[in-house]
Parts: sequence; structure tokens; C-alpha cells
Amino acid sequence: MPQSRPAVYAVTRKGAALGRLLAAKLDADLFVPDRLADEAGAVGYAALGELVAASFHARPAHVFVCACGIAVRAIAPHLGDKYSDPAVICLDDAGRFAISLLAGHYGGANALAREAAACVGAVPVVTTATDAAGAPAVELLARERGLGLDNPQATRRVNAVLAAGGPVAVFDPLGLFPVDDPAKARFFVWVAAPEPPEPGTPLVVVDWRQGRPAPDRLYLRPRVLAVGVGCRRGTPTTEILELIERVCRERGISPASIGVIASIEAKRDEAGILQAAATLGARTIFYEAEELAAVAVPHPSATVAKHMGTGSVCEAAAILASNGGRLVVPKTATKRATAAVAV
Repeated sequence: MPQSRPAVYAVTRKGAALGRLLAAKLDADLFVPDRLADEAGAVGYAALGELVAASFHARPAHVFVCACGIAVRAIAPHLGDKYSDPAVICLDDAGRFAISLLAGHYGGANALAREAAACVGAVPVVTTATDAAGAPAVELLARERGLGLDNPQATRRVNAVLAAGGPVAVFDPLGLFPVDDPAKARFFVWVAAPEPPEPGTPLVVVDWRQGRPAPDRLYLRPRVLAVGVGCRRGTPTTEILELIERVCRERGISPASIGVIASIEAKRDEAGILQAAATLGARTIFYEAEELAAVAVPHPSATVAKHMGTGSVCEAAAILASNGGRLVVPKTATKRATAAVAV
């Protein structure tokens, strides 16, 4: 059974009927007590708590058709934080209310509650402060724009000010945080430098560069950096990651903004590169030697040209993967690996 699908849990015959409708509408899997499984055409369970323990972190969302107390007791032992918890909503088995219980913004429970309510004619119940105030939530805006949260604890201060009516300052040199809706834009003020216009105004920084940490300064990271990597055959993942981390630390770059790891086609099966990219959450691109050789780079190598058919791997790959961008970190080497960064 696909674990990427939401799960719907019912505990009564009436709830199972409602759950079957929700599962169909939400493209989810339905779970009911063993005694109801055949008639409901669902997967049976012997104990709800044991089922939730096995599935809580394996699925993106959980829909309970039961009393809120049952749902809360089932999920309570497994809670982490709002950035890692899946969405959890609860509907009564009469289908009158759809309540967002957990991970309302970042996990998407608020949107799921509204969707489930629309499916069955229920009233969505959303209690997060920004929603109650009719204000945007910064982590939801970030997710919609594909921006990662580098220091998510700062969302508390930012959202508190948004819920109070704002303003929140935004430094967005790449133009990656547009807020076109005037009803939402009124909560923000855009600034030309990474400093708030007045003391006490929280600041959202949308940038790949590191900055001063502060509880009222939220860093949103766009995946705009391309890291070119060259290495000897069999170079361990740890050495490649340590090189990338050192480059980022020394150059004031956020690793969370690395979107792609690039190299030469001959390294397509290089485990160290593939595992490093997976660890960083970056995709991989591999270029033919002829493509790399056509790129002008500041530090070509005759030795590399002799063995690889191109005078540059890491610098040329970084430039190509950034669509002809500029190098912000030139070739940097360890004993067995090289790395360069472009944006």
C-alpha cells in the first residue's frame, strides 16, 4: 500500500461510511476496526494506537473520523514539532465539523481541513492565530514559493506580528518572495538592505547568504546554488560533504540553498556524489566532457584535461548547472575532491 497517500481512520460504522467518502475524495487509504473491514471495503486494524504508531511518520497526512480525544491520544506519543509532524485533522462521524489539529500551516492541515469539509459539507475549524486574524502565515507563504526555513523557530515572532496586523520587513534581493494579493501584501514592507526599517520590526531574509542570527530574523532559503564536484573514483561521501560544508562555512553560504550537485558524465554512478546530493536534498546533473570543455573557467587543469577530456569539471559543471551563472566560490580542493559554487 503506498505510504505517500494520506490515511483515513474510522472507529464506528457511521464513521466508516463517512471515511469511505473521504478516502475516495482525498485519494487516501481507509482503515477501520477489523469487525467493519469487509463491509467497508477497507483495511482492518485491531488497535488504533498500534496502527498510528506504525504509520504516523510514514504518511503525509492523517484524517480521523472520531472524537478529538481519540485522535489526540493516538498521535500524542509521536509528536515532534510543527516542521516535521504530518498534517492531522479530525471529523466527527456525523460530518458536521472538520478540525485542523496538527501542523496547520507547514504540514498543510488547515488546507486539508478545508478540503475535507468541502467534500462532506462540514464546517472547517481552523484555530491558528494568523488564520483567526485573517493574516498570512509566513511558513505557508514560504512553502508555496519553494523556500526552505533555515531557522524555523523565528516564525513564532514573525507570525505573532502578522497576527497583530504587521508590519514584517522583507529583504528579497532575488525577487523570490512576491506577495501579489493586496490583502496579504499589506502586512509586509520590502526593504533594500537586510535590516528592519525600525527597531522591533521582525525581518524576513530571502537569500542564499548567511546572516546575523536573531530570534526576530527569519531566513528563507531559495534553492539557487549549483555546486560542481569533481573527485577521484571511490571518494567517500563524508569527504565530499565536508568539502562542501567547509566551502559554505568559509564563504558565508547557506547549504540549504544548494539546489543541484553537478559533475561529469563519467561520475554518474559515483556513490559519494550521489549520496552527498541526497544528504543535501539536491538533485544531480551530469555533463559530457565536450560540454564542460566549452565553458571558460578561471582555473583549468592540464592534468584534468588529459584524464577527463576537459580542463575543468567542478567549475564548468557549476556554471552550466546554474544556467551560465557566476562563480561565487572558485575551485577548492581536498586530497581527492574538488568543488566550486555558482549562482
